[in-house]
Amino acid sequence: MKSESLGIIEPKFFKFEENFELESGKILKGFEIIYETYGELNKDKSNAVLICHALSGNHHAAGYSHDEQDKSGWWNELIGPNKAFDTNKYFIVSLNNLGGCHGSSGPSSIDPETSQPFGKNFPLVTVKDWVKSQDLLRLHLGLDFWHAVAGGSLGGMQALQWAIDFEGHIKKSIVIAAAPKLSAQNIAFNEVARQAIVTDPDFDQGSYHPKRGLGLARMLGHITYLSEEMMKEKFGRDLKKENYEYGFDVEFEVESYLRYQADTFSDKFNAHTYLLMTKALDYFDPSRDYENDLNKALEKTTSDFLILSFSSDWRFSPERSKEIVNALVSSKKSVSYAEIKSYQGHDGFLFPDKRYVQSIKTFLKK
Repeated sequence: MKSESLGIIEPKFFKFEENFELESGKILKGFEIIYETYGELNKDKSNAVLICHALSGNHHAAGYSHDEQDKSGWWNELIGPNKAFDTNKYFIVSLNNLGGCHGSSGPSSIDPETSQPFGKNFPLVTVKDWVKSQDLLRLHLGLDFWHAVAGGSLGGMQALQWAIDFEGHIKKSIVIAAAPKLSAQNIAFNEVARQAIVTDPDFDQGSYHPKRGLGLARMLGHITYLSEEMMKEKFGRDLKKENYEYGFDVEFEVESYLRYQADTFSDKFNAHTYLLMTKALDYFDPSRDYENDLNKALEKTTSDFLILSFSSDWRFSPERSKEIVNALVSSKKSVSYAEIKSYQGHDGFLFPDKRYVQSIKTFLKK
């Protein structure tokens, strides 16, 4: 048995030098994607699994990096030897999507025409654009197909889009804590987050990094990712000091936590990437190209599906996952579904619940 740790992971780069047309009609004059791999590709290249990240995720999903040797990848609990995505069995590929800010082409990249960061001039990208660029990465890696494409939240939406757009190149789709499209409430949350960024005085003042606005957006998002039970367990109404101070500075532990999240996130993330990612969420609707009928969108798919939801997730509730399941059943597709009992809220997909892990293992193996 191999060690449970993947150790230090060296990122790789895929450079596409041709014009890349986006769903909006705009053209990227080539792009670069950073990605990591874990495990080994087998001889017939049949064990490759693509991991798609959520809104604030990136390519560093497992193991450790040279820059942060004390902090593991965002899905380290599920990727590795003997874990849900078992690197003893599968060749795992994890990338940072176009528009990201951790090494792939995005707002923080240098625009060759101005020699300055793209900033707000980087074009909007969609889930369909990401899947299209990921298929180019598949070709670059010499793969005929993915054994599976998997992701949580926005990553799960990509796994679903993969099954629709590239049905011949995906065997299994694992859609976790996702929805067939955003509700009006979710779009509203995203709009408040964007307004926090674009109304920051630094947004149009040349800094290209409105830190305070991005921090506020992160605070709002983080609240929606956690369940009330999780917040109660972590913070309750605990005060940092014994008594009220009757002011507007930090007094409650939850306030301190949110401000810490805002500060650390805004130091390492790009505000324009945040804007792009939330818009990609808002635009996601695979039924739009099929007369607004999800059943029709899924009719031509050929992959097996695993749909997973979490009982305490109120931002992407189990009912939204069941919409996908019902459409797949109506379309006579092979689908497995499990609602995982949890208390972490939307963030539940990041934690290695026993039933959750076993569901993924069984689905990948069958």
